[in-house]
Amino acid sequence: MRVQRVHLPGKSLLSKNTCDYSDSFKGKFTDRQDTIDIIIITKTFFSTSPGWIGKLFVLRNKIVSVFGLKTGGKVKEREEALDNFKGEIGEQIGIFKVFERTENEIILGEDDAHLNFRVSLLLEPKLDNHKDLTISTIVHFNNWFGKLYFLAVKPFHKLIVRAMLKSVIKEVEKVFL
Repeated sequence: MRVQRVHLPGKSLLSKNTCDYSDSFKGKFTDRQDTIDIIIITKTFFSTSPGWIGKLFVLRNKIVSVFGLKTGGKVKEREEALDNFKGEIGEQIGIFKVFERTENEIILGEDDAHLNFRVSLLLEPKLDNHKDLTISTIVHFNNWFGKLYFLAVKPFHKLIVRAMLKSVIKEVEKVFL
């Protein structure tokens, strides 16, 4: 499966925001039944990821808690939130809060003392039962610590987004094909 780096889609809700950093990655999958919607994509995004990503987040949470930054909370709480997830504005899964939503896009993110970030999951129906999924991230630095923090996170971020996109596509094709 091919994941490619792309420009922030003009039809994304994120395109209207200013930011200090942005990236977007896109992949394609088949949806023969036309049943995969943005809620399924979001739940899959949070429930399937390579094990190494989970370990990185555990490490990240231990490190940033020392500096008073927000962490993802307990796994059981995230699982409960995910089970009941409806994609409503204000809903929270770990550190990710729903900020905006349309039929084909959901904007997740958080505002913290050091930086604000938003993640877009954009689902675009195409011809022949195909759909594109684009994951975009924008970051706004609130201070020098935000810049320093993201400098350390940035290389991992790119690897994580690509791996998560591949994982989501693999899972939805497996379950819904």
